[in-house]
Amino acid sequence: MKPDLSEKETSPLLAFHGGAFGALLPFFVFVTGVITIALAGAPDERGFWPVLLLALGLGLLLTKDKAAFSETVIKGMSQPIVMIMITAWILASTIGVLMTITGFVEALTWASGQLRLNGTGFVAATFIICCIVSLSTGSSFATILICGPILYPAGGLLEAHLPTLAGAIIGGATFGDFIAPISDTTIASALSQKAPIGATVRSRVKYVAPAFFLALAAYVVSASLSAGGAKIADPAMAGDPRGLPMLLVPALIIFLFLRGRHLLHGLMIGLLFGVVLGLALGLLPWAQLFSLDLENFRAQSFIIDGMNRAVGISFFTILLMGLVETLKASGLVGRLVTFAADRSKTQRQAETWMAGTVGAAVLLTTHSIVAILTVAEFANKTGEKLGISPIRRANVLSLVVCVFPFLLPYFIPVILMANTTSSGQEFGIEPVAPLQAGLYNFVAWGLLGMLLIVLLTGFGRDSDVKEVGSGKPEVGSDRREPRTDPV
Repeated sequence: MKPDLSEKETSPLLAFHGGAFGALLPFFVFVTGVITIALAGAPDERGFWPVLLLALGLGLLLTKDKAAFSETVIKGMSQPIVMIMITAWILASTIGVLMTITGFVEALTWASGQLRLNGTGFVAATFIICCIVSLSTGSSFATILICGPILYPAGGLLEAHLPTLAGAIIGGATFGDFIAPISDTTIASALSQKAPIGATVRSRVKYVAPAFFLALAAYVVSASLSAGGAKIADPAMAGDPRGLPMLLVPALIIFLFLRGRHLLHGLMIGLLFGVVLGLALGLLPWAQLFSLDLENFRAQSFIIDGMNRAVGISFFTILLMGLVETLKASGLVGRLVTFAADRSKTQRQAETWMAGTVGAAVLLTTHSIVAILTVAEFANKTGEKLGISPIRRANVLSLVVCVFPFLLPYFIPVILMANTTSSGQEFGIEPVAPLQAGLYNFVAWGLLGMLLIVLLTGFGRDSDVKEVGSGKPEVGSDRREPRTDPV
């Protein structure tokens, strides 16, 4: 699905009692509640459902036109991207269950024994693997959902430091979200600023390379200092190599993504292939595929288990997108953009205001693409007036939206990462809370450092100007379908 970067908001603005304060109050309730629950160690995103319902109820009471508010919420919930996200989560979660029951984790454990990796080495390998997957797929969600349920239990069995291990997985997902040419963040930021995608991707190497190497070093140091016993994988340790052929499942999915297939296409074909492969190798019992429990009047299947794993994040997303739509309809973010445009007199001021406005938008909406498109016109007009290159503008926007959603515990990627760590419980491995997963994302911290350097010193501004001339003149005329996750 291609984002319509020229689409304008045509629905009437929602009016709230208390004006701007009334429009923002539901979001303050939402953010406060989510942060409180996350700091208390929320088990999963289901704990955020009551907070979202409370925020929506408060918004309904504060709005002047309750019928218009209700229609706005339904409009936000029923967007095609929401259904695409939910279906993708269902399929990816089901693949994670399939990989677990067919013995892939045990096979990785066996392979780790052959390579004699310890917990620290496995954390470093996990980070590199997730970087490759996210770069290939352009999807942070797919990276977390495919790699998390497989690599987290395997690393836990090697006694790797669990928060560092979770941070390595989400850190790899962050890497691809920023630089992958088929990432929705890359495409939205480049096209919204009329920048060539290929040249934009090349220009980002100088920003992401330092973050990558610093993060790799940080993961190694953190895992080394925090590991309980730094257990070495013994070739004779418990494990079974029979599940290794299941590696073909994620390999096929990555191949399909590299061929430009849709996220749902790749996941569905991967799931079907995995079922056939598991049955053919005798790794997937027919009873796990489908059976009837007549005594308890229910059906049993690994597919049902996978779908159950996706329930929490799915309903969280549905409710959240309804709340986000009310903020868009209030016009408050639009006024913030106008305020910023009036105060941008120099290139440094303009870049700072671009970062500030898109940061405010992503913090309030928790949606990276919505945030980028919200400030796109401001960044375009102000950048053109002050001579800031399109690629430079796109890079500033992407640096911001690839930091907060991967650090703060009320954003979907962090919650999703924490949720996938529950896959280790059947192996006796404790899950990681959202706050821990975000704090150990050293790639996001590295990108935040690069953002500060960019804004304070102007690093990369001249080279980004040179990259414009190396790109194609027709922006987006020869591009692949964007990934459809919102981060």
